[in-house]
Amino acid sequence: MSELNFRVDENKCIHCGLCQKDCVAYVLDMDTLNFPRANRPQQCIKCGHCMAICPVGAISIFNKNPENAEQIQIQNPDMILNLIKSRRSNRQYKKENVNKETLFKLKDMLKWVPTGCNAHSLYFSFIDDIEVMEEFRNYTNEKIINALKNKGIKMIADKFTPFLQHFLNGEDIIFRGAPHLVAVSNKVSAPCSKEDAIIALSYFELYAQSLGLGTCWCGFGDIALNAFPELCEYLKIPDGYKVQYVMLFGEKNANYARITQNEDVTIVSAEKTGIPKISTSGKLKRYFWNMIR
Repeated sequence: MSELNFRVDENKCIHCGLCQKDCVAYVLDMDTLNFPRANRPQQCIKCGHCMAICPVGAISIFNKNPENAEQIQIQNPDMILNLIKSRRSNRQYKKENVNKETLFKLKDMLKWVPTGCNAHSLYFSFIDDIEVMEEFRNYTNEKIINALKNKGIKMIADKFTPFLQHFLNGEDIIFRGAPHLVAVSNKVSAPCSKEDAIIALSYFELYAQSLGLGTCWCGFGDIALNAFPELCEYLKIPDGYKVQYVMLFGEKNANYARITQNEDVTIVSAEKTGIPKISTSGKLKRYFWNMIR
């Protein structure tokens, strides 16, 4: 219990039991006086739900106090939906650094992205200076050109051969002239290593676009980092971590006037008909589709 420093202000507690009901790790019990107690502290996953859900701010944990926490605000769902609909992959950027205040906001937000099992082992490598980005860009493009000419790296040849002439013409096929990037790595032992990174970048992208910045998912950059280990060293990625994906960002040099008119997606709803029995061949076919890639 001392590790958690779980404390209850008994003068505030209204004995509602919400903290105990919401504890996914079953750390909390209600005592004989109906106050919550952390009887199994070793099971805590540090999610902070107990402090967050308390309606009167009676719970403190890990030396975090409710009076220092922001209040949850009711969001405008129409504005959030508009942000989602208006999100664009931006490939035209101004040749300037994003200001330091905005960069701080982007980085600070990452403390709140969700991770599987509340592991929070993500590692974010930023290039937040345009001169650093130029060095990184030039080196990577040169390596790609040499690899294509020599055909020595299969993953490079497979992905970039159609663009060889564009590389030779000096076009920035990989980084699209972006002044900045963020590469997300995760521990190889993380329970949701790839998924955590993609979720984090999805949050990053929407917040960046709400701040007026452009973003672009950079699969080519991800390939380059996996093909050239020295790029990982440049980004200070430690041993035991694997790069999961890369995102470009910066001040936009193009603004979109309207939302695209997308086609409907396929949506189905399950019905209460009983779980079907399927044949062995049917099971094998589903296993195949579940496991491919």
